[in-house]
Amino acid sequence: MLRRLEAERKAKASARSKRATTPLLVRLAIIFLIQLVGTALLADFLTPYDPVAIDLRARLAPPVGFGGLFAHPLGTDELGRDMLSRLILSIRMSVSIAMGATLLGAALGTALGFLAAHFRGWVEHAILALADFQATMPFLILALAVLAFVGNALQIFICLLALHGWERYARIARGLAISANAQGYAGAVRQLGAHPLRVYWRHILPNVAASLIVSMTISFPEIILVESGLSFLGLGVQPPATSLGAMVGYGRDYLTRAPWILVAPSLVISLMALSVSLVGDWLRDRLDIELR
Repeated sequence: MLRRLEAERKAKASARSKRATTPLLVRLAIIFLIQLVGTALLADFLTPYDPVAIDLRARLAPPVGFGGLFAHPLGTDELGRDMLSRLILSIRMSVSIAMGATLLGAALGTALGFLAAHFRGWVEHAILALADFQATMPFLILALAVLAFVGNALQIFICLLALHGWERYARIARGLAISANAQGYAGAVRQLGAHPLRVYWRHILPNVAASLIVSMTISFPEIILVESGLSFLGLGVQPPATSLGAMVGYGRDYLTRAPWILVAPSLVISLMALSVSLVGDWLRDRLDIELR
């Protein structure tokens, strides 16, 4: 009996230690994301050259290690612009767009989900029907149509990307809010005279925040890839501004002569999406009560 209890105690301690230990890949992903955010915040101080300065004498200079000079570690593009400076500026633009669109989409979807859970009836049916329509409509086609007719100003572009995946937040928020309303604490706060906005903001939202955060980590890399694809097609960020997808689009015509123009931004896009996905899976395992 004592041996069995000791074995169970050791098994539980081992399980707790495994949960407390962060995997190496997740730690590397977190470090990489911190570096990206730091680069985005300090972009003006990290760029060694003016990202839009043209120097045709240094046109298509290769990076260091491939015959290039340390003056341009990542080489130059077709106009002689420093690739490292443009990469830093593109990281800031892409991270800002992805974060802004993710936060706007999460706020929109969560608000609609709470409205559906609170009013029920025809309001709920209308929101769910809109979510079904959004889920069945190919977002890329919708984005192409909107940008073709409305234009591609940066604010419009971010708001358009915010529509990507909002139905996911709406469904999650609706289901968790209905479950919370069925429990005692939400009803008790209402009986004390609290306004519905206070109930949802102060009591229901903190209890569903973990699931919403995990969903945001899933949506973030998707928005990065959508932004990169639209910028690659020339419908995203417009010159003189640049983003990672725009850099890849600029370099496609020089793939055989100067592949470094698109290799660096493509690698950053892939590593960014992979890192956010790894951190999202780890957060899901840590925050999801059922998985724990």
